[in-house]
Amino acid sequence: MTDLFQRRVSRRSVLKTAASTAALAAIGMPSIVRAEDGPIRIGFPVPITGPFGAEAKDQVKSAELAVKQFNAAGGLSGRMAELLVRDDKLNPGEAATRTLELIEKDKVHFIVGALSSAVQLSVNEVTRARGVIYISISQSDTINEVKDFSRFTFHEAMNPQMTTGAVARQAFKKGQKVAYLAADYAYGHEMLAAFKRNAAPIGVDTVGEILHPFGAPDYSAFMPRLLSLKPDILCICNFGRDQANSIKQAVDFGLKDASRIVVPVLLHNQRLASSPDVFEGIVGGTNYYWGLEDTVPSAKAFNDAFRAANGGAIPTDYGTYGYTAIRSLLMAVKDAGGTDTDKVIAALEALKYDVAKGPQSYRKCDHQSVQSVFVVESKKKSEMKNDADLFKVLASEAGDPATLRSCESLGHKPS
Repeated sequence: MTDLFQRRVSRRSVLKTAASTAALAAIGMPSIVRAEDGPIRIGFPVPITGPFGAEAKDQVKSAELAVKQFNAAGGLSGRMAELLVRDDKLNPGEAATRTLELIEKDKVHFIVGALSSAVQLSVNEVTRARGVIYISISQSDTINEVKDFSRFTFHEAMNPQMTTGAVARQAFKKGQKVAYLAADYAYGHEMLAAFKRNAAPIGVDTVGEILHPFGAPDYSAFMPRLLSLKPDILCICNFGRDQANSIKQAVDFGLKDASRIVVPVLLHNQRLASSPDVFEGIVGGTNYYWGLEDTVPSAKAFNDAFRAANGGAIPTDYGTYGYTAIRSLLMAVKDAGGTDTDKVIAALEALKYDVAKGPQSYRKCDHQSVQSVFVVESKKKSEMKNDADLFKVLASEAGDPATLRSCESLGHKPS
């Protein structure tokens, strides 16, 4: 864990780091000429080390599968794809450096990756300064806003508006009291704001908001305060190990007995890291769950291919973003007939794809991937058929631009 993330991440400091790196590159380096023949090189910066390492490693496995499938099908008229993985260490400065190296030294054609709201902004600053297409696979609202967006920026991951909206519509009822425990950095702030936006039309009452430090080892100081608020719903807005640790302590303090606990994103790996009893009844949103294979044909095909490539293991939620992002990018490269940036941007904007979870497409105004959102609930141990049978799907919301923040609210002209 870096010192930068141990304190509250300042958006200004993140962008200053990335912008400085990009500015130095623009001043000191000539314009990049990328070959229109030879391998199609895709840079993939993700936090292999650090508290999100499990999710990042899953993203690498899924991305590798997408590249393998593209190459096995002949690539682009025999032109193969290469995935260049780099460890960004969950640090915006490190991510900017690795991204710049991928662009300047390795001459990648595209960048895909990141697993933090702050880190993806850093990567995005570098790629848009260098005119390189970037597909983010981390949840964020900010990257869609006009001040951070560029024509080179695409967002394959869902955003907080999508996940919190689906969870709120499933779990909130008019007149209920809702309390929030949120991580004090970009992810927690964005999820908190999105939950409140989506809760307003339902008519619930916010009775308290508590922020906790990123990577806090102990949440016991917050639990009596949350209990005193007597909420009907407790929303825990954090990620990775923070999710598993905070939920466990909330259960230990009896909050699950007094309130329904919901999260914006219910993580496969964090559920595995804890016991079924701790997570039982916890409700959250997800972009993907392997159990969709019973109803979604593309999920069955993806699961089968992933199992075959990974010794029978199943794909995870955040891991799947690596697959869908790389697949969509390489589909657009094929449609464009090459790696020309302008042609690939146009192909991505026109792309309709279904590679793992049902229909998806990129909204033109902000390049957000419009896709299904699933609301899941963690099963009781007695309900589980096997160790992988973690969740039951409570609701499935088909991709609909009407559930997103409007283009105008993000500062864009409508698409």
